[in-house]
Amino acid sequence: MKTLFQSLLVGVTLLLAATLQAQDLGAVRARMAQRLPQIDALKQQGALGEDNRGYLSVRENKANAGSLAAEDNRDRGVVYEAIAKQTGSTSDAVGRARAKQIAASSAPGVWLQKEDGSWYRK
Repeated sequence: MKTLFQSLLVGVTLLLAATLQAQDLGAVRARMAQRLPQIDALKQQGALGEDNRGYLSVRENKANAGSLAAEDNRDRGVVYEAIAKQTGSTSDAVGRARAKQIAASSAPGVWLQKEDGSWYRK
């Protein structure tokens, strides 16, 4: 009976952890969506760029570019880590793959970083 209770407790704990993680990721995505218009505007101004690891990089210190980049990069790291856990990959590999997707879909004029580290404007 004690073993059954322990197994049930472990199952409930895992289910609760998965539910909390899903809620946390939902909050992360909501924060990211809320910041997106400001980030897009700063990218168009050349203040922010997309690096080759899937993170924002400050190109010019305008407005609140640094704080927005730091907040979004923290959230991107959480998302990349969650995807890595789901896929059996690493957060670095997920970020690098995401960087390629971002580069392909970026608007003209956005600063992007090539794999070799050099920067260009799309």
